[in-house]
Amino acid sequence: IGRLERRMVGSTNRWRFPREPFSGDLLGLSQMWKALNVDFEEVLKDPDRLYVSQIQKIFSRNLKNKTIQSREADVILKCLGSTWELHQPHLFQSETLAKLYLMALSQGTTSPKKELERLLQAQLCGSVQERPPIKKMIISLKINDPLVTKVAFATALKSLYLSEVEMNMDDVLGVLASAHILQFSSLFQRCVAMMMNGLTPTTIKSFYVAGCKYKEEQLTTACEKWLEMNLVPLVGRQIHLRKIPQELLHRVLRSPRLFTFNEFHLLKTLLLWVFLQLNHRIQTVPVHETVLAFFNSFPKKYSFLDQDTGQSLVPLFLCVRLHGIIKGKNLEELRHINFFPESWLIRVTANHYHALESGGDMVHVKDLTTQAMRFGLLFNQEYTTHSEIIAVYGFFFEIKGIKQDTTSYSFYMQRVRHTDLEFPSSVCKHGPVSLRAERLVKYEIRAQTLVDGKWQEFRTNQITQKFGFVKPSCKSHVSVFDLFMSFLFFPSSLPPHLFFGDPWLYISSYLQGKLAHFPKDYHRSTPR
Repeated sequence: IGRLERRMVGSTNRWRFPREPFSGDLLGLSQMWKALNVDFEEVLKDPDRLYVSQIQKIFSRNLKNKTIQSREADVILKCLGSTWELHQPHLFQSETLAKLYLMALSQGTTSPKKELERLLQAQLCGSVQERPPIKKMIISLKINDPLVTKVAFATALKSLYLSEVEMNMDDVLGVLASAHILQFSSLFQRCVAMMMNGLTPTTIKSFYVAGCKYKEEQLTTACEKWLEMNLVPLVGRQIHLRKIPQELLHRVLRSPRLFTFNEFHLLKTLLLWVFLQLNHRIQTVPVHETVLAFFNSFPKKYSFLDQDTGQSLVPLFLCVRLHGIIKGKNLEELRHINFFPESWLIRVTANHYHALESGGDMVHVKDLTTQAMRFGLLFNQEYTTHSEIIAVYGFFFEIKGIKQDTTSYSFYMQRVRHTDLEFPSSVCKHGPVSLRAERLVKYEIRAQTLVDGKWQEFRTNQITQKFGFVKPSCKSHVSVFDLFMSFLFFPSSLPPHLFFGDPWLYISSYLQGKLAHFPKDYHRSTPR
């Protein structure tokens, strides 16, 4: 037999066996308690103090998957109208059950201090058969959380014995709630990880609400980041949009990482969300014309946001960059449904007018991060190339993504002539065309992708560049990103000098002919 090495414990030279701590070594047991500043009698008087976590360290070693079938249950838990048979070495993984057990021990025995010493000695014996009998204790736990079901609670108790208990997504909320009540931290974190990887339009609300309820910031942050990417392209097309809480929606709208194809797509999503809040019986996603007709049915004396029903929603729509909606058709649509206050629309129209007079410059827009125009590409893994044409007061740009290899993608934008567009009428119809040879642009390119269940962002710095018609000035810096999952989101922020669209139809009608002529350096295009 090899020499038994002992280690020092506490502030003195007391010692204990390192591999089988305190196994029959009562001197070491006593010294261990002193080293932890724990008093047996104080533990029994007040189990709610921090002693429980210190006792847990003793019970935590090698509990998982231990053979216990040969032992009779020594703890009876009464909860949820059922009786659960447990074994005290395992229940100490739960702070709640440990406190209940210690309270029962202090009240149900004539010598609780000796019982606790026997409990620890029994736990630290070499084998199950050698452990002395422990008095059976009965404990009760009252649960008022509606998320906790018997199935979920049973799964949580089973996790006291097994490292990897199977859970499905339908039960994870209940198991999370059970782990929270039991103060079973390892199980709680496992549920959080599972929920973060299981975010979908159907689960986003319940998981976010649970994260807020149990103050789990990691989960709420994951929900926010997921919705930043999926609000417009995914959730905004499903009936589950109705379930998104207003507080969460507001947080997402304020985020600089929010993805949208363009500002009007984002506005359509918000209008649909409001429609679904006010029409609870609707169970299918209506067409956009139905949403417009609904808002158009309100009294014309005041805009929707000025009425009692809409005033609480104003903070949401203040997050929309209305100056980025400049297609005449879209602006005319907004005025027709009488949704926004008149002052908002006049301000947007006046800004467009001054931008045209200034040759495309928008002097009222200063900050790239909060005021830039947003354009996005949804790049699927099967794509090799993907591009969109955007227009800004007579200047035309192509934003483009190219797949370099299995994990690498490049993105850039380039200026194009209106005569070179494949379908010019769809972009130029009734819009201005600038004759300027150069356009100064300040821009930023961002790419976001899902890597190992977490959103990662890749971005350029803010770049200021003159764009001409010939190489190399017609093309922006090429940004190459290494991406690993199926979806890539490419929001390209194009700011003060570039605000894209076709404002002529709306401006000419709303300002009653005040733009009878285009400013210098413009001519009006006609459809081919």
